[in-house]
Amino acid sequence: MPIQPTKSTFMNLALDEARAAGARDEVPIGAVLVDGVGNILARAGNRTEAGSDPTAHAEMEVIRQACNLRGAARLPGCALYVTLEPCPMCATAISFARLARLYYAAPDPKGGGVEHGPRIFHQPSCHYRPELYPGIGEGEAAALLRAFFQARR
Repeated sequence: MPIQPTKSTFMNLALDEARAAGARDEVPIGAVLVDGVGNILARAGNRTEAGSDPTAHAEMEVIRQACNLRGAARLPGCALYVTLEPCPMCATAISFARLARLYYAAPDPKGGGVEHGPRIFHQPSCHYRPELYPGIGEGEAAALLRAFFQARR
């Protein structure tokens, strides 16, 4: 019988993507998007610098990849694993894509849009809210970000 991936398995893959992004001099944020039975549809790290694209956040990258793979603008039943609390732009895209669940590692008090800042999913204009699961892999994700920014000071 094959071993079923766990929430921490998917977050570890997102952390791998974050490390790869950091090695490319991108802010080390990674994401993995899985379908309802645990098949990985997409994985990516930030690519804002490489693509000169301010929207190329890890979350946006995996949502685009998965939508292209499925040929649909919505991803019901899917789950997103990301190493940092999504910003307002990404939170809005998560809602528009109708993702069922959002797992994120570290909170982002300065730039977050889920439980900090504008709290997109709590706004009356937000018509779809995923289930939220913060804190999985928080320590490692926070350490990656701290090390990245300390090296630039």
